[in-house]
Amino acid sequence: QVQVVESGGGLVQAGGSLRLSCAASRSIFSINTMGWYRQAPGKQRELVAAITSGGGTNYADSVKGRFTISRDNAKNTVYLQMNSLKPEDTAVYYCNAVLAVLTVTVDYWGQGTQVTVSS
Repeated sequence: QVQVVESGGGLVQAGGSLRLSCAASRSIFSINTMGWYRQAPGKQRELVAAITSGGGTNYADSVKGRFTISRDNAKNTVYLQMNSLKPEDTAVYYCNAVLAVLTVTVDYWGQGTQVTVSS
């Protein structure tokens, strides 16, 4: 199992920046994929960015060139640097960790952190 805890959300003006952190309760070397999802009011949860244990990354088209996902293995922490924020980035951001053992895959989620971008 793994617990993940997000931090770093807040209120920012359009064009500003925020950095989200996701601290894991175990070595992230052992976690197949860690990612950030977001959910805006009335919308489905969507993938924002993900990073594999090998360092491969994946981004939603809407954030490419503005957001960067990275990992600090020594701190068991994954970051989401968000630049050039837009009001449409407003959402609750959730950290996700995927553990795969043989053929079983389990998702773990944090409680979420609110990001609000004012126009």
